[in-house]
Amino acid sequence: MVNKKHPESFVRGAEAFASPAQCLNDVVQAWTEYLIIAEEEKTKRCEIEAWEKVTLAEIKAKRDFLIGYLEHSFDERADNFQSLFQVVDQAISSGNNQQLGLALSAVVELAKSSPFKNLTDLSTVKAALDDPDHVWEF
Repeated sequence: MVNKKHPESFVRGAEAFASPAQCLNDVVQAWTEYLIIAEEEKTKRCEIEAWEKVTLAEIKAKRDFLIGYLEHSFDERADNFQSLFQVVDQAISSGNNQQLGLALSAVVELAKSSPFKNLTDLSTVKAALDDPDHVWEF
């Protein structure tokens, strides 16, 4: 059995390729769509670059704040230890055992505490960093 195709459908398909005006119209339409998509993608890239700059600036600001907080916390702890050990030295030289016991207890409590204890709940820290009205107490 011979498979015959309809010559009419072949002619209609060939007409689409044979019409120069239609081919030119298709090319112009494809080029126009390309330009529109290219411009949209260029705009998206610019938006992504702007978002990147803002996000990196926010990260840097938060990092700088956190580093400053930790530096201040450790400086404060060092000053506190130094002051407490001066009290310990004075209590030893004066023979005041009650003052010595209190000062040593304070040294132990300060040693037990950590400047990181307030940072254990990162969600609270993140919320505080995001809140411009949050008051930080050192």
